[in-house]
Amino acid sequence: MAFRKRNVAVGRGGTPDQSFGPEASILPPGIRPSSLTSQPVTSSGTPSLDDLLGGHGGIPLGSSLLIEESGTTDFAGALLRFHAAEGICQGQYVHVVGVGEAWVRELPGVIEETPSRAAAASKPIDDERMKIAWRYEKLGQAGERALPDRSAPSKSENQDQTSFCHVFDLTKRLSIPPDTKINYLPVRSLSKPFDGMVKSIHETLKSSPPHSTHRIVIPTILSPAIWPPSASLPTNFLAFLQSLRSLLSQYPTRLSAMMTLPLELHPRSSGLMRWAELLSDGVLELTPFPHLMDATNTASEIRTSKDTQEQPQGMLRVHKLPVTTERGEGGAGVGNSLGADLAFTVSRRKFIIKPCSLPPLEGDHDAQKEAGQITGKDIEF
Repeated sequence: MAFRKRNVAVGRGGTPDQSFGPEASILPPGIRPSSLTSQPVTSSGTPSLDDLLGGHGGIPLGSSLLIEESGTTDFAGALLRFHAAEGICQGQYVHVVGVGEAWVRELPGVIEETPSRAAAASKPIDDERMKIAWRYEKLGQAGERALPDRSAPSKSENQDQTSFCHVFDLTKRLSIPPDTKINYLPVRSLSKPFDGMVKSIHETLKSSPPHSTHRIVIPTILSPAIWPPSASLPTNFLAFLQSLRSLLSQYPTRLSAMMTLPLELHPRSSGLMRWAELLSDGVLELTPFPHLMDATNTASEIRTSKDTQEQPQGMLRVHKLPVTTERGEGGAGVGNSLGADLAFTVSRRKFIIKPCSLPPLEGDHDAQKEAGQITGKDIEF
């Protein structure tokens, strides 16, 4: 009787293929496969935004996200700062376009996880373990031929849940390590402000390790406070977006981009913005409420009262989501992201995106009681 060594693929040599080993499935820090298409995704730094992006649980690598904002507020800048701070915490390459070190020094700081929060996170695991029969509890420890213990998550799952997306505080400042990989790309030419930026990013990608991850961050693109008037010319701006899109397709597993754009000077009805949205993989629009459309109500000056944190501060519209396959798979309708009324709330520690619902009508006691506005003592019989 012929014997064959186990765990060796049929038709191969006596040594197993190393590409199928556990080292092949190790992803870089801050990267995990999409639950929808298994494409590598990275966190945007905001959990509610990760849940909104078509069911991927993050920004798919090889895609770009354009965040538009009406008014003179800078709520989109809070999302971009979270995104840049997340890249620095993960040890990724961060390419900052148009601004310098002063913008990076204002990135929010990381909130350390308290023991009480960690104990609360481990409580569901203990409850799940109690549901398993006692005789199967230590089955994974019986030996090599026993089934693995699936009641408790593996080490990689715990690390993925805790380190994929950090929690930041806008009132604190991130301590930048000396070995941080930040590439500043300032505006060098007034006639061609985007000249050389994509080439510099491409050179950094070629010289960096093959498994490194890069993020492109572009704050308030086309804003006259940072960019010259020539940046709004279609020959400059659209050519830059086309080059950026080509670079993203060339590195689909290592590069992502996020940019913000004010709509005051460039409305969505203009031809320039229509082409910009077509050249972007995802498009979101933030519309603050009229009483907040003032430069004095920026995301960095938000009050910390409980009432302010609970009240929505504007509406969010999803115009486009990243599509990652030629068949159109990308979860365009996952999570009620398209066609639903969404609102956003910015506080010191969170940027929350959730469905928007109007308060109950005055006199509807049942609805007001469910919303917690009145109690049973307030109802008169």
